[in-house]
Amino acid sequence: MPSHWGHAGPQTPGCPVPPSHVLSSHAGVLTPQGSAVQGTQTCCMAKSPGCCPGCCHGCATCLLGLYSCRWAKNKRKGLRTTKCDCSWFFFLFCVCLFALVWLYHALILLNDFHNFNEFLFRQTQWWVDWSLPLLGVTVLLVTYSALLLVLALCLQLCGQPLKLHCLHKCLLILTALVVAAGFVALDVKWAEQWQSARISLQATGPFLHIGAVAGVTLLAWPVADCFYCTRHAAPKVLLLLAYFGVTIALYLAPLMISSPCLMEENQLPPKPALAGHRGAPMLAPENTLMSFQNSVGCDVRVFETDVMVSADGIPFLMHDETLTRTTNVREVFPARATMNGTAFNWTDLQQLDAGSWFLEKNPFRSVQGLSSEAQVQVRAQKIPSLQQVLQEAKQHNVSIMFDLRPENHTDYQSFVNVTVETILRSGIPPQLILWLPDGFREQVRQQAPGFQQIYGLKSSWNETESPLRVNLPYQDVSTEQIGRYRQDNVSVNLYVVNEPWLFSVLWCAGAGSVTTNACQVLKEMKRPLWLLPRSTYLMVWIVTDCVSFLLILSAFLLLQKCSRRKEPAGSKTEVLLTKINSLMQE
Repeated sequence: MPSHWGHAGPQTPGCPVPPSHVLSSHAGVLTPQGSAVQGTQTCCMAKSPGCCPGCCHGCATCLLGLYSCRWAKNKRKGLRTTKCDCSWFFFLFCVCLFALVWLYHALILLNDFHNFNEFLFRQTQWWVDWSLPLLGVTVLLVTYSALLLVLALCLQLCGQPLKLHCLHKCLLILTALVVAAGFVALDVKWAEQWQSARISLQATGPFLHIGAVAGVTLLAWPVADCFYCTRHAAPKVLLLLAYFGVTIALYLAPLMISSPCLMEENQLPPKPALAGHRGAPMLAPENTLMSFQNSVGCDVRVFETDVMVSADGIPFLMHDETLTRTTNVREVFPARATMNGTAFNWTDLQQLDAGSWFLEKNPFRSVQGLSSEAQVQVRAQKIPSLQQVLQEAKQHNVSIMFDLRPENHTDYQSFVNVTVETILRSGIPPQLILWLPDGFREQVRQQAPGFQQIYGLKSSWNETESPLRVNLPYQDVSTEQIGRYRQDNVSVNLYVVNEPWLFSVLWCAGAGSVTTNACQVLKEMKRPLWLLPRSTYLMVWIVTDCVSFLLILSAFLLLQKCSRRKEPAGSKTEVLLTKINSLMQE
């Protein structure tokens, strides 16, 4: 009998020995070249094709082709997962998680994105709804990285090597850079949105916890598969510590989750009143009579607007210092288009079209819902005077709150005087006026003691006044502070609140009113999006964690049973080799 076989030796089931491991005779004993245990370690650590539970050849070929761009059979020969490949898999996981976090922030930004669009218009004089490209790019990045991650997990379960193609590597690095640039830009130019994210966690925290537990539970199968394929003790210990450390942290995360909507139904405060932000700007052009008339149909209790004073002393409604965004001033007065609105007299202002821009720019993507009659009415809108809006407020018994712009104008004191006189002449009940401008407030208090003073800063309050009102950005006040204001009988108005999730959190926290662009949406909300007693949430938390633990335990036990089934087959092979060797010696 020859002392050396020229073909591959017997394979350990589930972990084939590479072709280079041929049988040889050493000291009269027939063994694979290198120890069987060592061969098993090399295969399972390297994740060569065929190692651990596999899948059909066609599926493996497809998965490997998509992940590694290796479709030809000869290109897949001898592939094995190296430490570098494992590092790229970890990088892929981090990028996918990073992109998901950015998607979460992008969805939060939608509440305030109209303000961002306005800001960019003032910088560029070019109107674009930037929320669409932001969401489009974000969804694309998340989808790409998530699909790659799913491919990698499937390859790992099929026992295929994780050889990420260089093109995917470049695209992953680009994805990480784009997302990082987004976070940096957010921190530099829009830092208050970090507070929005903090508030959003109070609305989504319980559901994010359940989703995260579900995700870590789904990872139990590939983690267990990798654990039982790994032969070295150190990597196995590190893998278990990392996985179960994250799992236990998620199980205990509700200890850190707080939300004002975790309360009994009978503890829910009254629904916040609605203030129409420049009217109903999703239904009609902002700061027009049509907009305010539509907001009345949304049950608003307050008209929120912005007032400027014309060159001939007529207070009128306009938010921007220039007229370029919301009128056709470039067509009517091209030489004066960039001038401050206070430089135009009332006759000039009445020549401008204050409605057609709404149909052309579609700022809230709501124009398609307008009837043909409503669109004709939109085109007929002019810049309204404060007097006209005061009559609307008086007719519908609605309060009016406004900023007086521009605050840095040299004639600001005269603007205040003209505005107060206009209000007093209108005959509107003074208690319907919520006076917001801080400049010359004491003078206004003396001229019109019936006006309700509303403040932006507590330091400027007159402690002798009762009741007190404050008007604050929702990012500047925590839900705990809202509760304390409510206990102190201070009415809190928060702006600008458009999304139902945000409205729900502020409702549960006890906000008195909110300024909104979406009065038609918030009007239909009869209760917060969700309201859970703490006892119910505790039960959901415990059940979720218990089910997750049982599923994870089942995955590890099942794969442990599968791995043990392979061990006897390996020992039988060794016994067979020993018998063959004995027969050869005889």
